[in-house]
Amino acid sequence: MEKNLQLLLEQLKDTTVIGNTDKMIKDITADSREVVEGSLFICIKGAHVDGHQYIQKAADSGAVAALVEDIPTDIPENLTVIEVRDVRKAMEAIAPFFFDYPGKNMRMIGVTGTNGKTTTTNIIRSILRNAGHKVGLIGTINIMVEDEAIVAHNTTPDVVDLQKALYQMKTAGCDYVVMEVSSHALALNRVAGCEYDVAILTNITQDHLDFHETLDNYRDAKSILFENLHLGTKENKTAIFNADDPSVEIIKARTQAKTMTFGMGEGNDIHPLKFIVAAKSMILNLQTPAGEMDLNLKITGEFNVYNVMGVVAAMLAEHIDPKLITSTLNNFDGVPGRFQLVEAGQPYTVIVDYAHSPDGLDNVLKTSRSITNGKLWVVFGCGGDRDNKKRPIMGGIALDLADNIVVTSDNPRTENPEAIIAEIATALTNVPEGKTVVKITDRRDAINHALEHAAPDDVIMIAGKGHENYQILGTETIHFDDCEVVRDYWEGKK
Repeated sequence: MEKNLQLLLEQLKDTTVIGNTDKMIKDITADSREVVEGSLFICIKGAHVDGHQYIQKAADSGAVAALVEDIPTDIPENLTVIEVRDVRKAMEAIAPFFFDYPGKNMRMIGVTGTNGKTTTTNIIRSILRNAGHKVGLIGTINIMVEDEAIVAHNTTPDVVDLQKALYQMKTAGCDYVVMEVSSHALALNRVAGCEYDVAILTNITQDHLDFHETLDNYRDAKSILFENLHLGTKENKTAIFNADDPSVEIIKARTQAKTMTFGMGEGNDIHPLKFIVAAKSMILNLQTPAGEMDLNLKITGEFNVYNVMGVVAAMLAEHIDPKLITSTLNNFDGVPGRFQLVEAGQPYTVIVDYAHSPDGLDNVLKTSRSITNGKLWVVFGCGGDRDNKKRPIMGGIALDLADNIVVTSDNPRTENPEAIIAEIATALTNVPEGKTVVKITDRRDAINHALEHAAPDDVIMIAGKGHENYQILGTETIHFDDCEVVRDYWEGKK
């Protein structure tokens, strides 16, 4: 992939150019460490790092042009400098153009919401692949180009990394992309240049208020996906909504695309006729526009009833054979870190889940309660440098739904972990008789405490980190995997 710099400049307005514009651009990047020969280096002013400080380094690594907001005093020899008023806006115009708008040349399914995005996207990917399609996946855990995994740094990458990944998918022959679309990505327009064909709203509950400030702002960011869905040239656009979420009517009124709904009520396009939740499986009978769908699932929990309904809606909207949808769903055995059962030879049940929001914790604890014959344990914390308003809310949910609560660290980042625990613990007063609350700062010690004291028939829910195999302490990232901790404990017991 390469384009003449002059062509890129034609996508921009109000530029000041210093240097030769008759150059071939072979790559674009906002990371000086990823500059290669022929790169256009984009200088972004971030919260902690200013890309303008790395212009010389980029030039030394082979950059032939730099997109800036401030013209440097000393311009490296043979480097063309393009000054614009807003680098981010310019990047949104240049990146999709440079990569030939791959997000307009594949079917794009976007899933947004507080919870359920990862499970939903992974099931859709499985169904589409079984239907013979080549599929790219962009999500929390990783980016997949068919079977090739790429580590993801954000739920939705920045606009350059996203367009580069989409270009890889298109080049590899993918005809579908299934994508988790975060509120940050929508608010910051990281998805510039993408034309979605199906958009799914799982739910909207409190999360990321450190960024959005209010729940209304958070909802409005999610709404962008649906407001823009009708734009573009592709046909058969469908907006799919969880009708049981309070925000749906507001957002649904903002879309001009065809709509489908799912939920518990009979008035929805897709709704359950019955479902039976067991510890490791679930029977689900759905009414759909294609008739009844009888499912015997290897995933469980009422929250997964909603995830499955959203998936079915999307696949029917894309005209996938209902029999293939059914067979794939029945064989899908879950996503790492999403209500993941950990087997280590223990006499009780251990579940690891990514739930890190009030609604997420409420969902997994209610499901855990439904399969618990003994006591329900929860080990959880809250992330540092993030929305602190949810901390006491999550503490209250834990006290309400669990019998034994172990409050610990999540990713404290630069906050004092004991201060985070103290905020959670404001809701853990007046503990009812028969319940216990323990505060253990070290996450390994906290998990081991629950593993040591749980009895047969108990269920231990370890919440907050799910698939993550690291912990962020201060500015240091260490290896940490909740599942490994469980297995290590029982390996030591053997």
